[in-house]
Amino acid sequence: CRIVDFGKFMYEQEKKKKEAKKGQSKAKSAVKELKLRPNTDVHDYNVRLKKCLQFLGKGNKVKITVVFAGRDMAYKDKGRELLARFQEDIGEENGHVDGRPNMQGRQMMMFIN
Repeated sequence: CRIVDFGKFMYEQEKKKKEAKKGQSKAKSAVKELKLRPNTDVHDYNVRLKKCLQFLGKGNKVKITVVFAGRDMAYKDKGRELLARFQEDIGEENGHVDGRPNMQGRQMMMFIN
């Protein structure tokens, strides 16, 4: 049995916990979301594309969501075309699509990693 300064002991324990946390990276498993509308203009689309490439470069997964509102629900094919164009512009070298785009309520989603 050793007699130890309790304050020093607690300090050492905290130091070990911080050191263990330092090695873990939460950014690798993070999912970043980009939202688009079916009639998103070219410049806005390019901004989202650039951000997506940045996220993929850091090792994040990206969830691309096309949000339909009101009359947009009648034009689901525009949303599919938008996601297909997004997939094409990203290319296979930057990331690949997990599954194909699917609808959930008023949103069409696609995951890229």
